[in-house]
Amino acid sequence: MDASETTDLLEDTWQATISVGRELTPGEWELPTDCPGWTVKDHVSHLIGTERSLQGLSPTDADPGPRPYVRNPIGEFNEREVELRRGRTGAEVLNEFEDLVRLRLETLRGGDEAYFAQERMTPVGPGTMLDFLHIRILDCFVHEQDVRRAVGRAGHLDSGPSEHTIDRLVRTLPIVVGKRAAAPEGSTTVIAITGPVERTIPIAVDGGRAKIVDAPGDDPLVRVSMDTETFLVLAVGRQPASSRAERIAITGEDALGQAIVDNLNMMI
Repeated sequence: MDASETTDLLEDTWQATISVGRELTPGEWELPTDCPGWTVKDHVSHLIGTERSLQGLSPTDADPGPRPYVRNPIGEFNEREVELRRGRTGAEVLNEFEDLVRLRLETLRGGDEAYFAQERMTPVGPGTMLDFLHIRILDCFVHEQDVRRAVGRAGHLDSGPSEHTIDRLVRTLPIVVGKRAAAPEGSTTVIAITGPVERTIPIAVDGGRAKIVDAPGDDPLVRVSMDTETFLVLAVGRQPASSRAERIAITGEDALGQAIVDNLNMMI
């Protein structure tokens, strides 16, 4: 995926978040979300903070004090940006985000090959600016969906950013199946995402390692099915599988299937 396609997907999820934000009442901006300690407004504040950093703008030195859900330096950075804006209205935060999105799109649309090739530490290790932005699509889309769930405005799951996000999350399914759920040697598991983004992922354990394969064979040990939103919510650790039990189907080895859905959280 080149820089232009990457920028298109970022713009898509940013504009979707802005569209939802324009509909919100003052009370809705303050609703709690699946992220501990964060309101709807705080998610947009977080998006602002990271995009300011990528734009080369100075971070805030706001001091949120101890927060039990902040466990690492990235969390500390995020919380400072959120804290800075806690006294502002949702409309004010949204206006800031809209202005920043215009600036970011101008920068990204005008970026040359050297800009996107510059070395940068990403959430998964050393990479380039383009590598970081690929992950950034996922992060922005996940927070868009956090906002939508909190305010009861589901949508945008049948979209380019949604497909990109699901495909990135799918990459780590072999760790879930082989290491966390301990699927036995020689077994095959099928994880089916039923839509609106549809994916069928067969995972085989061979030589002590689980890997995605082309076909499940004749007798998978277990098949786990769920819709796109449920997969997303579980894969990024927003809710436990028990909260979505009615939207998950397990066929075959029940214990293994349950171990898989209970350990789907792949979010760093």
